[in-house]
Amino acid sequence: MRVSVIGGGVIDEATAATAREVGRELGERGHTVVCGGLGGVMEAVCEGTRETGGDTIGIVPGPDREAANEYVDTAIATDMGNARNVLVALNGDATIAIDGSTGTLSEIGHALDFGRPVAGIDTHEIEGIEAVESAAAAVDHVESAVGGR
Repeated sequence: MRVSVIGGGVIDEATAATAREVGRELGERGHTVVCGGLGGVMEAVCEGTRETGGDTIGIVPGPDREAANEYVDTAIATDMGNARNVLVALNGDATIAIDGSTGTLSEIGHALDFGRPVAGIDTHEIEGIEAVESAAAAVDHVESAVGGR
């Protein structure tokens, strides 16, 4: 299954550690990570996934695929700015949100509009998000909600 992982572009080390653990959980369970391709949560989740040999897709906001972080396997340039958030949400079968601000909130909204299950770790508290405390719980939730694909 493809899982969109969204979150802050500028984060502290504790949040980076959480995102890396989410990436490791997803990679170990055979899932592909879809993200916005840049820094912060996006980079940390890709790093964790890469540690397991898992696959990562980064949908970057600008016209240059080379702008993606070093842990992205497949970079997709959009030249759409934050409008690419729709594509990040659309291309996952489920979404995990970690931390984040308004960009993350927009991606959560798109994911919910597309009917994607959303697990959240230390993120926005709105209807439709399953608040969880750990990487394993986040992956458990999205697997269960999607049927384990």
